[in-house]
Amino acid sequence: MSIVDSPSTSASSVAAALPAPPSERGPWLLACGVGLLGVAVLVAVLTGLIGRSARAVGPSGPPRVLLIASTPAPAPAASSPALARAALAPRGAIVADPSSTEQSLDARLFVDQTTTHISRRWMEGFYPIYAVAERTFGVNWLLIASIHKQESAFSTAPSTYEGLNFAGCCGGPMQFNVTNGPVTTWDLVADSYLYGPRPAVYDHMTATHPSIYDDFDSIMAAAHLLSADGAGYALDGSAWDAAYDYYGHDATGVTYADQVLARAISWSQHGFCINCGIEAGMVQAVQAAYGAPVLEALTAAQAAATAHPKSGATKAAGTTKTKGATKTKGSKPIARGKPTAGARPTAGAGPSASARAKSGSSSNPSTSTERALPPAQSRAASAAASSSAAAQS
Repeated sequence: MSIVDSPSTSASSVAAALPAPPSERGPWLLACGVGLLGVAVLVAVLTGLIGRSARAVGPSGPPRVLLIASTPAPAPAASSPALARAALAPRGAIVADPSSTEQSLDARLFVDQTTTHISRRWMEGFYPIYAVAERTFGVNWLLIASIHKQESAFSTAPSTYEGLNFAGCCGGPMQFNVTNGPVTTWDLVADSYLYGPRPAVYDHMTATHPSIYDDFDSIMAAAHLLSADGAGYALDGSAWDAAYDYYGHDATGVTYADQVLARAISWSQHGFCINCGIEAGMVQAVQAAYGAPVLEALTAAQAAATAHPKSGATKAAGTTKTKGATKTKGSKPIARGKPTAGARPTAGAGPSASARAKSGSSSNPSTSTERALPPAQSRAASAAASSSAAAQS
């Protein structure tokens, strides 16, 4: 006798043999997770947590101060004439030569910029660039920052990132001259950005490089120029000379160098302060040590020029003036090639071979790799040359 399964029993067997359908819980959880992530990203973008500039996400503080500079003592009376003669004699430096109108306006601008209020967040984007510039060219970042403050009030001055200044010659955060050609001051150091690692993001990054308006390009070039003119880690007479060269050899340039070095020394002693004014006592100390002898020599030279207009007393032997710059005849170009960490490049700045041909600078590799004399030797040699020239005349 056969047993026939009932319909209900057969259906149950078939159902038991079929595989169970996959659970939809996983896909739903994944979809919800993706949706929540999208909402979070949207909120982050709208609130500025994503996509904001390097100034908002950069380091919270400035680079470490390598050394505390001492307040300079007044120059001994016996050494003042030698220091003054050395300041007027050629040193193979790249020297700016601003017009009298520019000097007058700058003298007032130096005071105005001291009172400009600048936010901490604005400054945060510059700190990594200062650190790279110091590491690459061996120049104290406080001197670089003080130049930046003096030139464009930390890039807050009008027209910093477009056009040229009131004199129609200079532009960018560090106010490089782009008109004193055929090889301009900017041309000499424009490739300095190649020597150090560029931060991944920062404000005012230009589409093409080099650019005087790019923060990194401009600050690196300034550090290179200061190094070539003798500046190092020490905030001393060599730093003053480099700042004096950076502006130009005139009375306003003396004030400029006094203020730049005084500010940098004060920062080293009391900490970096964005909106602090320059200590009057420190300016007086720097002026007595370095500025006063040079200013006295400039005054004497102007008096001699007035008394003997054909003697050429106001023009240092061996120098030629072009629009916006004074360059020593036969000065060595700044050597190309990446400098070693902490090493200062040679005097003069890295123009291309074609640029050197235009300017008549030596392209001999043996001369392009020579280093400038140390500051003390340079002062002595310049003083001796000046004395010799005076004796011959």
